Amino acid sequence: MDSNSVSPMPELAPIAEFDKSPPSPPNEEVPMDDLPPPPATISQAEGKKLKIHRKHYSDEHERGACEWCEYALVITLATILLIGVSALTIFWTFFYREGYAWADELPEKQFNLHPTLMVAGFITFSGFSVLLYRICRCFRRIYVKLLHAIFHALAFPCIVIGFLAVLDFHNKKGINNFYSLHSWIGFVAMGLFGIQYVVGFFSFLLLLICNKGTANFRASLVPIHAAFGILTFVLGVCACLTGLTEKALFTLGAERYSGLPDEGVIINAIGVAIIAILAVVMYIVSRNKFKADSRDMRASVDL
Repeated sequence: MDSNSVSPMPELAPIAEFDKSPPSPPNEEVPMDDLPPPPATISQAEGKKLKIHRKHYSDEHERGACEWCEYALVITLATILLIGVSALTIFWTFFYREGYAWADELPEKQFNLHPTLMVAGFITFSGFSVLLYRICRCFRRIYVKLLHAIFHALAFPCIVIGFLAVLDFHNKKGINNFYSLHSWIGFVAMGLFGIQYVVGFFSFLLLLICNKGTANFRASLVPIHAAFGILTFVLGVCACLTGLTEKALFTLGAERYSGLPDEGVIINAIGVAIIAILAVVMYIVSRNKFKADSRDMRASVDL
């Protein structure tokens, strides 16, 4: 082989040069197809509702042990007082006033129906009706309405029979009717109670048949009905207190009553219990934490 004949070397592929073109300017538009999809947006109204929901949820969890203790204490105290005042009135009537009767020969025993039934109607049943409508927050509003109406329905015959008992007693004994402050306050309280019951029954129960058509009307009646309900309860308390004082002065006499006999102590205890019930009811009514949520109130109107 010839030494001068050398096989040619294969040519190497040229090295690729890097692209030295300047980068794209920042404001250069990029095709939309190359961008990731935008995140899901929340409308302003939905964000407001979500914020309110989170706030309500946090408020519910902020009700700690102290608030639940307050809630339980108020319910327990109100229940004891409402039942205890009627029990104490019945004890006073049987132990000191010889019980009950409805007969011409026993008009004094017939009168005993008046304080017992009026305390039961104006204080016990009406007090439970007011408290249940305010503190029963875990029930559906329609059930709370029914309980509210049931307790008022129990109070209605008590007030009517108690009024007829004292009216018949006065006629049998020849005593004038409606001459005292007690009778005037009681008459106004009975009138307001009757109006409240009729308006509440037709407006908040019967009008539910036409729910949507009467929603605005029923919503406008809620604050009026609540205000007159509290006024009726306060007038009932005043009528009971003046009636107890009048009964103590007529049966015991001013001189004996001033000596504070045992019966006088019982009568005063009944009056103090009634005042305590009024204080508890007004405390619950004035506390915003015991009020139902505005959404619950709106739902109660829509039910």
